[in-house]
Amino acid sequence: MLDGLPVVREAFARTIRLVSTANRRPSVLKALVGDDDLGALAEIEGATSTRLIAQDRGIEKTNAHELVFGVPHAVFINAAFAYSRPRELNRFNGPGRGAWYAGLDVETCLSEVGFHMSEFLGWSGTDEAVVDYVEMVASLAGEFVDLRKRRDHASLHPNATLGYPAGNALADAARAEGLNGIIYPSVCHASGTCIVALWPHAVQSVAQGDYWRLTWAGALEPRIERI
Repeated sequence: MLDGLPVVREAFARTIRLVSTANRRPSVLKALVGDDDLGALAEIEGATSTRLIAQDRGIEKTNAHELVFGVPHAVFINAAFAYSRPRELNRFNGPGRGAWYAGLDVETCLSEVGFHMSEFLGWSGTDEAVVDYVEMVASLAGEFVDLRKRRDHASLHPNATLGYPAGNALADAARAEGLNGIIYPSVCHASGTCIVALWPHAVQSVAQGDYWRLTWAGALEPRIERI
């Protein structure tokens, strides 16, 4: 399924993934229980959190032994692979297995999350929202399928119904070959480059970066500000 696509060995010292700050907030239930009840709260969260279930026994297409432990921000690495859209595809992953999507610069990341959030708001019938994101900076290295000179590849088609199935087939083939991921030109930011890591262990040295706020107020494009 790789169809002669180039495979390169690359090391990216600094990539950026934007994560909604809602994912960094403590459980709202903690304000409702005392210290004596924190153990019970942990049990409740463990029974309902997809990430914790994945870490304990795996879920669908993600095995527990693939996930990472004892490294900074392991929670966010594991969450990226534990959570996926339940009935829909992303460009290089489908239901049952997530992936770590990142860009080489924050402008590319902002274009990507802004586009997808605008699309979501359109489906929801609203044009007002405020979403805060935090940069998760990571290094990525290893062997990758390289689509940087293949903008015509089917997986990069701007129509998701055409591009996403092809992207998922390519990701499956890359994983079967043991490759760490795919490097590809951003579909949302003309000069940008994105990387998708297909394995948790491929995401290294994660650190927190800047915060950003995207505000939609009756316009298709959000207002972007560093906070």
